[in-house]
Amino acid sequence: LKMASLAVRAARSIVSKGARQLSTTSQVNSAAKDDIMEKWAPEKFDKHFIDYLNRPEIDGWEVRKALTELHDFDVIPDPKVVEAALRACRRVNDYSLTIRFLEAIKIKCGGQKNRDIVYGYIIQQVKPVLDELGISTPEELGMDKPEYFIPQPEYWWEKKWYADYNMDKKVFQY
Repeated sequence: LKMASLAVRAARSIVSKGARQLSTTSQVNSAAKDDIMEKWAPEKFDKHFIDYLNRPEIDGWEVRKALTELHDFDVIPDPKVVEAALRACRRVNDYSLTIRFLEAIKIKCGGQKNRDIVYGYIIQQVKPVLDELGISTPEELGMDKPEYFIPQPEYWWEKKWYADYNMDKKVFQY
């Protein structure tokens, strides 16, 4: 709102100096414009992404754009949207994007308990599509654990890692 009033004052000062007046039609902050995706019904939100990702002429940049936009919203995508995204990634032949998308979904699920429930549910629902397209999950690829993890029991924050990744401290004796 402050930016809008600043713009109006600047425009008035230009007009008062004898410059020709410009007409604008953009609305700054209107309650009439209620087409914000976050306010859409879940069905409309899902349909938007499914339709966008199912376009046959979609290219890699557009797939990345859609997945980034989807990730920016505070939602965990419906399995139907995940299936459309997986198929779009396969059409543009971008396997790494598929894996990163699945990792992003897992991260969006929150803590370990929610990951087990929600992420497990999503993977269960999209498993037929994963099998059909020949896509492995990050867990099947071993990407769910740190690659270069070297336990250091002297650090108190490392204790959490042992529980999260079922690692026994006694295995790592030096």
